[in-house]
Amino acid sequence: MRCHSILAALCTIALAASALAAPTLPGINIRWDNCFADGGTMNRAFACDTNAGAELAVMSLQLDSSMPSASGMEMRVSFKAAAPTLPAWWDFKNSGACRQSALSFISEPLLTGSCVDWNQGHGGAGGIGAYRVDELGPASAVLLIATAVPQSNLVGLDPGTEYIAGAVRITHANTAGTGSCGGCSTPVCILFTSLKVTTPLGVQGDRLFTTGANGVDSQIIHWQNGKLANLSNSCTGTFNCVTQFDCQVTADAAPTAARRSTWGVVKSLYK
Repeated sequence: MRCHSILAALCTIALAASALAAPTLPGINIRWDNCFADGGTMNRAFACDTNAGAELAVMSLQLDSSMPSASGMEMRVSFKAAAPTLPAWWDFKNSGACRQSALSFISEPLLTGSCVDWNQGHGGAGGIGAYRVDELGPASAVLLIATAVPQSNLVGLDPGTEYIAGAVRITHANTAGTGSCGGCSTPVCILFTSLKVTTPLGVQGDRLFTTGANGVDSQIIHWQNGKLANLSNSCTGTFNCVTQFDCQVTADAAPTAARRSTWGVVKSLYK
């Protein structure tokens, strides 16, 4: 009996030490296909041989303390190609873009697993506010996204849960054949630069996240085995960041072939 008691005590101590060694860290994640906890992947290699299908980059958030009245999320995602200029395949949204309608935001990706949609069925909606080419210099782009719930239906967020903030959907349109846009096979590095959780209290209650919840690599994904390096990222808000990084070609790379969102602002993105 005494041995059993000692073993039980040792197990309790070990579990407590394990919990202390691996606390819940506040921060953000981005992965292809799924959230971080559910096995989303860091790199996407695509043969660039079809116009069918799409890629999904899932963005998520982890907290270390509760937020009882979250009203929205603002997100900033940075892109940089391992090339002198941004490839036409990555030219989205803006007038005259080669793949103008190939980029979209999904506020509720409807993924199954351990992660939870942040708005939890509270009527959330969102959209892309801007896609700014060459914002970080040549061969770069910055994507701005806002999503929110009605002020009458605020959401409580808890620590210990990975919340899906939404997903960026990139279709394969105009990849192959007549009218195709070049540069699909060019390595590209993607940084989930920042996420701000907004509240009715404004700056007194809002929280800004600019680092990976599971190390810096958890806020980075790669396309065609690019490798993000020399990262410098400083933000005072979702729409006010100073970000620089390089996108390098690895040996495995494929050969070359501003202001706080409100419910009204989010709805205006759909006009």
